[in-house]
Amino acid sequence: MVAEKVLDPVTLAVLRGRLEQIADEMDATLYRSAFNPIIAEAHDACHGLYDAQTGDTLIQGKSGLPVFVGAMAFAVRAAMRVAAERGTGMQDGDVWLFNDPYEGGTHANDFKLVRPCFRGGALYCFLASAAHWHDVGGAVPGNYNPAATECWQEAVQIPPVRILRANQLDEDVLAILRANTRLPDSLWGDLNGQLAALELGAKRLDGLLDEYGDATVASALVELRARALRLMRSHIASLSDGRYSFEDVLDNDGVVDNTLTIALDMTVAGERLTLDFSRTSAQCAGPVNISRATAVAACYVALKHVFPDVPANAGVLDAVDFVIPDGLVISASRPRPVGGYTETILRMIDVIFSATALADPYRAVAHAYGTINALSIAGHRTDAKRAGQRWVMFSFFGGGHGGHSDGDGLSHGNAPISTATIPPLEILEAAYPVRFTQWALRPGSGGDGQHRGGLGAIYEIELLEDSAEAFVFGERSKVAPQGIHGGKPALPNVFEYCQNGEWKRPPMLSKMLGIQLKKGDRVRLQTPGGGGWGDPALRSAQDRANDIALGYTRENT
Repeated sequence: MVAEKVLDPVTLAVLRGRLEQIADEMDATLYRSAFNPIIAEAHDACHGLYDAQTGDTLIQGKSGLPVFVGAMAFAVRAAMRVAAERGTGMQDGDVWLFNDPYEGGTHANDFKLVRPCFRGGALYCFLASAAHWHDVGGAVPGNYNPAATECWQEAVQIPPVRILRANQLDEDVLAILRANTRLPDSLWGDLNGQLAALELGAKRLDGLLDEYGDATVASALVELRARALRLMRSHIASLSDGRYSFEDVLDNDGVVDNTLTIALDMTVAGERLTLDFSRTSAQCAGPVNISRATAVAACYVALKHVFPDVPANAGVLDAVDFVIPDGLVISASRPRPVGGYTETILRMIDVIFSATALADPYRAVAHAYGTINALSIAGHRTDAKRAGQRWVMFSFFGGGHGGHSDGDGLSHGNAPISTATIPPLEILEAAYPVRFTQWALRPGSGGDGQHRGGLGAIYEIELLEDSAEAFVFGERSKVAPQGIHGGKPALPNVFEYCQNGEWKRPPMLSKMLGIQLKKGDRVRLQTPGGGGWGDPALRSAQDRANDIALGYTRENT
């Protein structure tokens, strides 16, 4: 794809909107057709357009997960490399599928589909889809295995393979996928949704190219990347030159109960930014490792929060240098487990926020709650109509966001790694034999400050079936989300489970597998709030009075 034209601003703006609309329509198609509520309700997915030569991100939908912006470029490159190595090349009508987290980033639940798009017999660009499938084998239903020490204990590992060949479904590949899940119908529905989204995207792209011409659209894509780079450079230049360092920890890796450090030395030098994570802990035994592709994607998400107007394309990262040596917990290699990637990238975002706050606290946000608290409850149905049928409830949960220079943090928000929403309790109760006996804000959980952190939440879930097993994968139980610019920390995470009327906590606090539940037993999450921003002494008397009146805080602190 070679740019040949100089576009006027109006045409460029129209083409940008039309290209983003293609990605948005792919997102919407999948959300409306997926069987799995993590896609259909929580929108844990993304679609975009990618460069034909480099695989770099060109356009992403506005409702897709930001963490996939960086990761999906690695996924497209992996498909390109494998196609070249096998001698097949990229063929019109093929769709490549895989979930290898060391190639495409994130974790094995996220299946990536890559479709080459051709014009006049030549490769023009790629369309790609990523979505979180409900269950893909492994030792733990839902695949968040807190005790995994190898990737194969987490999920089935699928390298890049063609699920479509010349527009024909490969039934052999499908049979392998269906044999490696506890929920084959859900898998089949989600796969069809992704294929349909890519088909629609190809149709819309062809229509746009027919209308404006291949060269005109190619020129628009080149210019949009160049503008993203210029915008990012200007934002970096607005920070004071210098070296800014911050570090934070993970509770443990689920196997060894020792904290792990995520350390950042951030250097601002004119219009370039260097993010150096060399002092970060080495890769570990348990599943809080992430691949380098995931680490780069996490950095993009943090920078998008700091500079909200930068677009979702590779030009943003062209102004950033990454120093991520091999063998760290954020650059792990196979077969180190990576299933809990969400927890580690949240900590990466926190350290970028805090390092930025040292350069300019008015740009930065205090730490958000810092854990998705991935919870699985699984068992078999006992009612007459569905006796023996397997069920797996997997969900993630919200908490408080950090305070910022313009105001208080959001209460009960979704994780800042994504635009995914917290699944509604009505959907979960309708789909699974559980009852939410409590879903409420957690009073006093936000950090104090001139602008306080948002409140976390309390979720209590009762089992309605005769028996089930529960699994939790969380963080932030040892060190709470931190404030910035003089703000105070939030309350830490608390997970408890009730067996025979007795409440207990896991030995590793935030991680546990194989919790045996009987009918009437419950699990309870008390999620962290966000950190505070600014000196608490500067909070107005009226704001403090409102906090107390609304029950946001238990006492005037």
